[in-house]
Amino acid sequence: MGFGVFIHRSDSIYDDSPAERYQFPSQYLRRVEACVGNWIIYYEPSKIAETRGYFAIAKVRQVIPDPGTPGMYLALIEPGSYFDFANPVPFSSPSGPVERGVLNEQGRISGRAQSAVRPISPDDLNTICGLGLAENAPLLPRRDEDFHSLDLNEEQTTFSFDQQRERVNLTVSRILRDRVFRRIVLRAYDERCAITGLKLINGMGRAEVAAAHIRPVEAHGPDIISNGIALSGTAHWMFDRGLISLADNLEILVSRHTNDPDGARSIINNTGHALAPRRISDRPHPHFLKWHREHCFKQ
Repeated sequence: MGFGVFIHRSDSIYDDSPAERYQFPSQYLRRVEACVGNWIIYYEPSKIAETRGYFAIAKVRQVIPDPGTPGMYLALIEPGSYFDFANPVPFSSPSGPVERGVLNEQGRISGRAQSAVRPISPDDLNTICGLGLAENAPLLPRRDEDFHSLDLNEEQTTFSFDQQRERVNLTVSRILRDRVFRRIVLRAYDERCAITGLKLINGMGRAEVAAAHIRPVEAHGPDIISNGIALSGTAHWMFDRGLISLADNLEILVSRHTNDPDGARSIINNTGHALAPRRISDRPHPHFLKWHREHCFKQ
């Protein structure tokens, strides 16, 4: 049992959903099977414009043949284990690659760096996760009471490993998950409400907008950026209660059950569509939008 690096790109031909599954051909079967029950790091290759580099971690629960594609396999991700890094980690640092295992005996980058699935050492895993989880400049919470509550008996995030047994113990508190989720979602939307289009900063320098889950955590929604959307207070309340929703093309839908439909439409930005992050991979995924329409939206 070991750790791994899985290469993923949003324009991939493979049927990937990083928080749920990773599709791969049989040539990587043994490498992926070696990661079952352990952590892997997702990496976006340098060929991608504005690459995120190492951008998330997850734990592989099991590997199965892909029932829909002969000759392909699926690495199923343990529910709730996926976690975006607060800070995407670039492949190279001033001292060279952060993943030292890709270097050959001459200290040069070897061909293994191009492999879609490759093993990674506990040392390299620890280094990358330490950089990815560091909160050098976290976005401040919207409400003062939220901000103060973060300092009260907060469970610390631990990341440690025992080289002799090659085990890594990773514990991420719910508080840290929420804080990092807020950070990455608000960064993707430029701290602007996707429904109203407003970008409001209060007197304390805090964005008056929240990072909302499209499919809630309570309904097994993952803390992944494509399951998030930036919403101001009223829009957030209406979205959570199913008074508004989004079509797959991000058209804003208003429920017929809204007691003041004209008033509801008056807060919608003049395009009639939710504002979208610049990066396609950061935009709300149709999979989560469909769940919201079917289980939350009052049609």
